[in-house]
Amino acid sequence: MTEYRQDPAGINIRKIELFLIHEADLLDRRQYDEWLSLFADDCRYWIPLEENQKDGKNTISLVYDDRKLLETRVRRLGKDSMHAQAPHSRTLHVIGNLAVTDDAGTGLVTVRSNQIVTEYRLNAIRILAGQVTHRLQRSGDSFRIAYKQINLIDSEGEHRGIPIIL
Repeated sequence: MTEYRQDPAGINIRKIELFLIHEADLLDRRQYDEWLSLFADDCRYWIPLEENQKDGKNTISLVYDDRKLLETRVRRLGKDSMHAQAPHSRTLHVIGNLAVTDDAGTGLVTVRSNQIVTEYRLNAIRILAGQVTHRLQRSGDSFRIAYKQINLIDSEGEHRGIPIIL
């Protein structure tokens, strides 16, 4: 198991925190094209179906997207005719408990955080909560998301679909 420390040497945790806050803000404001620009070309976005699921490619997942599928997801969310988002959801992403480790020699930083997403749609509120793992590539003075995995605490539960981006 990877040991997560709050302050690994040479990593500006505040800069990482601000990057994740920026990502969440883009989603809450439905700025999906700008959100997508945060991702690397060879990225993965994964929401496992089961607790401790080891593989997204060869098992059933709630979501397992590469860059091309993320682009399709963003394109659909941008259309007013998407049934699952008519009317659009309003969301609020809250991120906390960041723990960061430097994946020495890979050029990646792994960030584990807790996330709560509140969705309001059709006079109902739904709360999705889980632990998120980001693998971030350094890109100039910022980062690009190489990998994002959202482990929902109730992944095996009933979700009525997840038409929003977590």
